[in-house]
Parts: sequence; structure tokens; C-alpha cells
Amino acid sequence: MQVLLSASGTRGDIEPALGLALRLQEFGAHVRVCAPPNFARRFAELGVPLVPMGPPMPGSDGAQASMADLLNYVDQWPAVQFDTIPTAAARCDAVVATGITEIAARSAAEKLGIHYQYASYQPTSLPSPHHPPMPRMPGERPAPEAIGNRLLWEIDAEGWNAQFGAALDTHRAALGLPPVGNVRDHVVTDRPWLAADPVLGPWPESPGLDVVQTGAWIVPDERPLPAELAAFLEAGTPPVYIGFGSMRVRNDIAQVAIEAIRAQNRRVLLSRGWAELALIDDVADCMAVGEVNHQALFPRVAAVVHHGGAGTTTTAARAGVPQVVVPQMADQAYWARRVADLGIGTACADADPDPMSLSAALDTALTSTTRARASVVAGMIRADGATVAAKLLIDAIR
Repeated sequence: MQVLLSASGTRGDIEPALGLALRLQEFGAHVRVCAPPNFARRFAELGVPLVPMGPPMPGSDGAQASMADLLNYVDQWPAVQFDTIPTAAARCDAVVATGITEIAARSAAEKLGIHYQYASYQPTSLPSPHHPPMPRMPGERPAPEAIGNRLLWEIDAEGWNAQFGAALDTHRAALGLPPVGNVRDHVVTDRPWLAADPVLGPWPESPGLDVVQTGAWIVPDERPLPAELAAFLEAGTPPVYIGFGSMRVRNDIAQVAIEAIRAQNRRVLLSRGWAELALIDDVADCMAVGEVNHQALFPRVAAVVHHGGAGTTTTAARAGVPQVVVPQMADQAYWARRVADLGIGTACADADPDPMSLSAALDTALTSTTRARASVVAGMIRADGATVAAKLLIDAIR
């Protein structure tokens, strides 16, 4: 049995696909993943074959990516996918697309006559009257609240048609396939998977979609923490972790965060991330780290301040540690609301908070009540999402 997965985006978009790939391998399937080439090292670490797709994502090399760079990358994406996925899918039994911008995957499966499955990592990319669509590009303003969700989803569909419709139909015609009237619905299908934890990101029943919620796809991480980090953790009280992953936040947010955390008489653990955040002084109460094992780290910190990516939110929730979410784009505002609604942390309304507002959020997150609630919810979070999805896919192929 051979399976092709297609994934794009940042580390948080690629890691769940790797989680499913690893589980499929354990069940005896031969798996390869189409993904940007900047993740080659991670694929090699896990022993998952990578089919490089397109150029590296702008910003992945540490250089500042402009909005023009991102827009050009997105515009080229359909052609890149059609150049890669149909060939990579040859002799496969199924293609799984793991993002709304995986424009070519269903066409490749259709041409080859094999099974196709779409999976979302968050409810907000699946049409529903219960929530609005998430912003599609960084900096995009939310629609006025007076506009109902049904109309917002119609506008969202037209946006996908305008951006990708012509390219999709041109490439489908080259494969001898008919045109598509609705790009988003073509990609999503009427029976998508939701690869999110049902406690953190529940799916309310919605007309038109038969959503199968598998749970989040997680890569088990057994790596030890670096010796220097372990020594820092053991040298005092649990620090507050702050990190924004692949987000290009402004550099002085490090100073804001350190001031806010010190105002709570807490030590600071700063993750550099793509923004290359740096310490503001050499006081021993702070330490900066690169990429480390969050599954091992988060249970040992007092709170996690982060951008609200689905993966970070899930890892922190599984660790039972309070969260402060400072959403920057896309689905992150949704996860911020869920953290607040569940009582396992707080959300900052401002994507660029000042020390006072961040300290106020920490006031709530660091209470014994929030920590107790986070501990309770941790026991509800499932870890078998990739197993569920792998069994579903194997059954569908058979």
C-alpha cells in the first residue's frame, strides 16, 4: 500500500503530516510527502521520504520575507503543485491533502483513479454557520460582525475562485479533466477530516459537511532537553516560556515580554524562532533557546506565552500548563478564544501587546485556578489522532 501526503506552510503545518506518515509506516504502508524543501532535515531525522515541492517558503532561511514575497509564492503554488504531485502520486493508492491551498492533490487523484482525502488542522477552514472563515493572508482584517457567517463563507469561496480558479482549471484541462466551479469545496470535499483535538477544537454539526474528527496528529518527541537548558530549569523556579514559532513578530516584543514576566517575579525562557528574538540583558533570570522538544519542556514551565498555532496550543494543553495566547494571523485567534473559553489560559486582544496588558494576562494564567483547570483539561486531550486517521485511510483504500 502506497500513500502520498501533500503539505505546505511552516513547521506547524508540516509536523502533523509527519505524524500521520509515521503512523502509516507503522501499519506497513509506504509513504512519501510532498512538502517545501526547507524541511528536508526534519524528514531525514524521522525517516520519512520527502518529495521536494517548489522553492523554500519565504522567511524559512532566516531572511525577512516581504508581503510581495509571500504573495508571489502563493501565486506560483498551483503550478508548483501540478509540476510535482501528479508524478509523485504515480503508483499510489491514495493522496491526502493537508491544507486548503493544496490545489492540485484532488486533481492528481482523480486523474489516477485513486482515493483522495482532505484534512484540516482547525475548524475555521471548514465552512460552518457556527464560525466565520479565518483570514487567508497575514494582516487581513476580520469582516464586520454585522455580516452573517453564511455570507462570509460565500465571500470566502469567491476569494478562492478569484485567486486559484483559472490556474486550477488550466492545469486540469492539461490533464484532460473538466473545470471546477468552486475551488474551496472541490478541495475540501463534503467529507473532510478535522485533525484537531475534539476538546480543544470541537466541530459543531453543520449542514453540507460530514466531518470526521480524528484528533490531532502528533509526532512523539523523545529528544532530551539540551544540558544547558536542563540546568537552567533546575536552577530555580519554573520559568515562563515565550515563543512565536514561525511568526515574524517585531524584535522588541522580547523586551515587552521580559518586562511583563519579571513583573510577575518569574524567570524567563525565550525561544528565538523565525523572528530571532534576543535577550535584553545578561541577567541570570533569563535564557534564550532555539528549537527544542516542547513535549519535554512545557510540563516544566510556569506558563507558555505563544502565538496560538494549533500545534503549540495542543502541546501546551497536553502538558497541563497555563497559556497566554497572542494571536498574529489565520486560525490563531480561534485557538486563543478556545484557550480562554476552556479556562486553561488567557488571550491578548492586541497582537502587539505592551508590558501592562501582557502582565495582566499573566496575572490570570498564573493563578492556581487556571493551573488546576489546565491540569484537568490535559487529561481530556487525545494522543491517538494519527492512529485514527491512519486506520480510516487504510480502510478506505481497502
